[in-house]
Amino acid sequence: MHEYSKLNIIFKNSAFCKRIHTREGYCLELGLFQKQKMKLVMTTELRQAISLLQYSSTELSQFLQEQAAENPLIELEEREQPIRLEESYSSIRNKSSYSRANDDSVSPLDFISNEEGGLVDYLTEQLQWLNVNDRRKAILNYLILNLDDKGYLPLSNSQIAEQLDISNEEVEEAIGLLQQLDPLGVGARNLKECLMIQAKEYYPDEPKLQEILEHYLGMLADHKWNKITTILDISLGEVKRLAECIQTLNPKPCAEFTRHSVNYLYPDVIIEKKDGDYGISMNNRYLPVVHVNQQYMNLLHEKRECSQYIKDHYQKYVWLVRSIEKRQSTILKITNYIIKRQRGFLENGFSGLRAMTLKEVADEIDMHESTVSRAVGNKVIQTPLGCFEMRRLFTSKLGNNDGGHTSSAKVKYLLKQLIDEENKEKPYSDQKLADYLQKQHGITISRRTVAKYREELNILPSSKRKLIV
Repeated sequence: MHEYSKLNIIFKNSAFCKRIHTREGYCLELGLFQKQKMKLVMTTELRQAISLLQYSSTELSQFLQEQAAENPLIELEEREQPIRLEESYSSIRNKSSYSRANDDSVSPLDFISNEEGGLVDYLTEQLQWLNVNDRRKAILNYLILNLDDKGYLPLSNSQIAEQLDISNEEVEEAIGLLQQLDPLGVGARNLKECLMIQAKEYYPDEPKLQEILEHYLGMLADHKWNKITTILDISLGEVKRLAECIQTLNPKPCAEFTRHSVNYLYPDVIIEKKDGDYGISMNNRYLPVVHVNQQYMNLLHEKRECSQYIKDHYQKYVWLVRSIEKRQSTILKITNYIIKRQRGFLENGFSGLRAMTLKEVADEIDMHESTVSRAVGNKVIQTPLGCFEMRRLFTSKLGNNDGGHTSSAKVKYLLKQLIDEENKEKPYSDQKLADYLQKQHGITISRRTVAKYREELNILPSSKRKLIV
């Protein structure tokens, strides 16, 4: 039975036909009869407990603030202990803990935005120095305001001419002026034009390079080098040199002007290594301490009109405290099993991660699988190796020749390592990668699974990893 469920015995009056035995045989009697049955009931308190289990620490803190605003019996006491930045935050971008040297506390100055002007401001400032009339500046300003985040111009000449009521010649001339601004490649209509603008500036004496960009860029991307050598009548070494030139060009010249806010991971549970052993603690630094308001407690047992109101809200307070304790207990049980099961991961990282499923953990700690799933959702765990989303430690199982299992995370690690060390002139196909894992590591895996893991690692297929050496 689900540990967060509640079993109610319900006595229910309902009208139905009851079969009665008589001397003449059986007959049906219509009447109102009482029937006892058992069923699982999803109460309001149960819904709250399940919700609290799914909340991260920051979400739980917000929820407690809301409950305190609704329930006069709930008092929140903020924790006054100092917060260490390196223990409290980790960037999602690199999944590793962030720290500042020689600074044990958070400074408000660290969170002041120092954003400079974006792409529009940068181009508009250059526009002021162009020796063109006001009409041309107005057209250029319109084009600048319509650029996308990459610096490309998504409008066609006819659309611009129609919207501004100008000729196509004026549009083309204005776009030509825009494409002369910095960064080089801004104002291009597509990738091909962006690269060609840069190639004309950086490689003016390479006509074959312009020809490849204009007509054979797709062939180059598909590594059809022999076909390009035949069409352009050049050597394979020349194709390699031109391909290296193209790789120096920037397909997104304005990407540096796109500002993205940095998101941080706040750990819900912390694993620390002390004296060769691992200890666990809940990270409740930002969670307020929940107390009952003693000013109302003298009304709890008195016979007044407000007494029932106080009793109802006191029960809500009790249930809230129990739900928080249950949430903490569940997370600690799961973390204890993680330490027991994933000691290799704690020592060596994802290369030592063992296969571990939600059902396996649920059976071990005597809980339902759905409870474990809710408990690890939206949670971050801090380890000696950094902070990680808790779900990343749960992986599917792949069979070994010895009857054991290997985690999918370890297989991905081995795949990446193998591809990094392969001969770039003859890269491994997905089938060869599967055969290698079977032969060298005893991991039984299909070609299709290898392809899926490779795509999750953002690794190109063998036909596109091949290089001219």
